[in-house]
This record gives sequence, structure tokens and C-alpha cells, in this order.
Amino acid sequence: MSCGQDSVPGPGCWRVARSCATPGADLITAHRKAQDAAKAVLRELAEDIRPDDTECSIATRARARLQAQGIPETWYHDCPALVLLGARSCTSVSGRDYRPAAAAVGETNLVTVDLSPSHLGRWGDCARSFAVEEGRVTSTPQSPAFVAGLSFLQGLHAKMRQFVTPQTTFHELAIWSARQMEANGFLNLDFLGNVGHSIAARREDRIYIEPHVRQIGGAWGFKHEDIFFFDAVGMLQEL
Repeated sequence: MSCGQDSVPGPGCWRVARSCATPGADLITAHRKAQDAAKAVLRELAEDIRPDDTECSIATRARARLQAQGIPETWYHDCPALVLLGARSCTSVSGRDYRPAAAAVGETNLVTVDLSPSHLGRWGDCARSFAVEEGRVTSTPQSPAFVAGLSFLQGLHAKMRQFVTPQTTFHELAIWSARQMEANGFLNLDFLGNVGHSIAARREDRIYIEPHVRQIGGAWGFKHEDIFFFDAVGMLQEL
């Protein structure tokens, strides 16, 4: 979940607001502009990733499509699209150090795309892992490893919505997330050991909690990131 100093959940798998204040309509609108663009680009990429694509070609296409959506800026070290595939899907790397690789997707692979758009200084943060079988992205993979990883993150998001409240602390959410991973046989791959973070613009104001996970003994690293916030009646809403 994502949330921030400005009370809108931010980057990461999820985040909880630092305070119980409800974000204003203008703030939500600005964040939603960036997040909607990221979601639209991810949907488009799912339709046209091909065997001869590389991290570089996918990242270049994602950047161009974010710009076409009216989002030319990023909040993440001039890295609007962090793409990892194959064995590198298990790599956790800062956007500051990321360099897209030239290896091709091929017929079977996992492609993770993490987008970090910024609109009027307000962030979006959205990531998806795409299972590629027979050279195309599929929403119904046959590989047990793909099914396990994608299903775990989908279930984790669903359970989080039931667990978290405006009173939940970042610490409580982080502990809960770690227990879910352990109980289901997954490892946290984040290079700082984080499981998500808020979207406060100043680094010193961010609170880190976002699963980037690998099944124990598995070869693939899975991500699924969205932004959430609490509305005026304390209900968790996806941005």
C-alpha cells in the first residue's frame, strides 16, 4: 500500500497514512493523474510485449507512453520505468543504479515493470509482473511457479485490505506482511528489507514498509504495487 506525509498512500505494495487526516480532492486528483497514466501504460505493455523485446526496449516504450499520457516527469532518479526480466526479476536495485539489460524476453519469462510517474509534484507508483508463455503475456499462466507467485501477491493485497485500518501503524503492517510471506513460503527481495513506503516527496519524511518476493527455492521475483488511501469515513480506497 502506499501513503505519505500528505496522507495519501504512496509507492510500494502498500502504505498507511501517517495521520488519520483525509486527503483533499485536489491532492487525490493530482496523484490519480499520475497513477492512472501508469496503469494505462502497464495495460498497453501487457498487450504488446514480444519475444524479441528487452528490458531496454520495454523501458523505452514505457517512458514514451507515459509522456504520451502527459506525464514526462518521474520522481525516481530519472528512472520512470524500471524493467527486470528473467533471473534479474529477483534483483532489487535502486533507480539510481539501474541500467536496463539487453537480453531478450524469449518464449517463457517473467517481466516486472515498475513505473514511477510524477504529475505536478505528486507521485504515482505502480508495478506489475507479467508472465510470458509462448512468447506472449498471459493472465492465466500454466507454469506452477508463475501461478504461485502471482496468486500470492494478489491474495496478499486482498488480505491487506481487510487487515489495515486508519489506526494501523507502518510497523504493524510491516510485521504483518513479513508473517504472511513466511507463512506462505516467500522471501522478501527488497535490497533494504522494506515492504512498501509512503509517497512523501522528501526522502526524510518517507516511511518504508512493499513486497518484492520470491518463493523459497524459486527462480522468479514478483511485484504488484498499488497506491491506497483512507476516505472520509475511514474506508481504504485504491487510487
